[in-house]
Amino acid sequence: MIARLFNAPMHDPCQESLGCSTVGSSEAIILATLAMKRRWQHMRRAKGLSTENPNFVLGANCQVAWHKALLYLEIEPREVECTEDLLYMDPQKAVDRVDENTIGVCAILGSTYTGHYEDVKTLNDLLDEKCEENGWDIGVHVDAASGGFVAPFVVPELEWDFRLKRVVSINASGHKYGLTYPGVGWAIWRSPEYLPQDLIFNINYLGSDQASFTLNFSKGASHIIAQYYVLIRLGRTGFTKIMRNLTTTSDHLAERLKNTGRFTILSQGEGLGLPLVAFRLNSPHHYDEFDISARLRERGWIVPAYTMAPNLEKMKLLRVVVREDFSRSRCDILIRDILAAVKSLDTWDEKAVEDTRILTAEQSHSAMHVNIGSFKANTVEEEDESGLKSPTAKKAVGIC
Repeated sequence: MIARLFNAPMHDPCQESLGCSTVGSSEAIILATLAMKRRWQHMRRAKGLSTENPNFVLGANCQVAWHKALLYLEIEPREVECTEDLLYMDPQKAVDRVDENTIGVCAILGSTYTGHYEDVKTLNDLLDEKCEENGWDIGVHVDAASGGFVAPFVVPELEWDFRLKRVVSINASGHKYGLTYPGVGWAIWRSPEYLPQDLIFNINYLGSDQASFTLNFSKGASHIIAQYYVLIRLGRTGFTKIMRNLTTTSDHLAERLKNTGRFTILSQGEGLGLPLVAFRLNSPHHYDEFDISARLRERGWIVPAYTMAPNLEKMKLLRVVVREDFSRSRCDILIRDILAAVKSLDTWDEKAVEDTRILTAEQSHSAMHVNIGSFKANTVEEEDESGLKSPTAKKAVGIC
């Protein structure tokens, strides 16, 4: 069902797509990277070439799961830096970093930072041209952790999936816009060609022949059942209504914030990005986005403030992710509270802002974790050689 959603080829029963459920997109990313590395190794060995120094090209705006995958699998990351003019991966710069040791290129459908959909079609065309010139076979993996259950319903004409020749694998998270509880992800391959057979374990001791390609064997089935139920319960029509409603709400929020004249919108609207709003203050103040986030917490909102990708850390921003339960009326309340927070901070001087930051930092964790060094160890009095009693530290009890 998910493979069809991603337009996987269905014309040849021997070359149909295959995939597996995973523990979120993190496991899916590791498995997809492992498959790319193993396939690259097989191709290199068949030509009598070295299999040392594999590399993988991706944007600096990638999620931390990618850093884990490349570190654990001993693959050199070649990151394309983001700029103030382009807050996600430039496909031309990505292809420029490709060489014979490149096992694959990642494109993100829904950047962690700003929700942008990266230009997978341009990446596909540029990479295909370079591979034809050099006799390489390098695939694209699409990290659709967030956008996989949004783009097919909001912008079905957008070419990012298996319609593109070089896209060989896709991951998606069921617990984001797939509308299930956290804990399920999906890894889909275009065809068996892109998932080396020697990575798959075949077992029969559970009553039938099964193929297994996972990092862990035992896991609950409830999330898979929930995903299956949601897919058949809503269908394409239901998902389309929900996702388009979320997009409309996020566009409304972005427009209202922009009209205040206080903020710059960094995310992409009209369905060309995730239904979220990433924004920042459009001029320097004695307070910043982190101060606004702290004020919003006092009103019950958790709106994360963070810095951009490496080499753009000076850029701070806030992000509001629009989910199914975020109604238009709730959106208007959030807008009201954001404006109230900003107007409140306008009345503070720089010292008041700094004092509040210090106080917030001190109270951000329990006292035991912050001031653990100030706690006296339990003591017991012991007699020394002179017969006087002196305190001696007892063995400390471990903190849970």
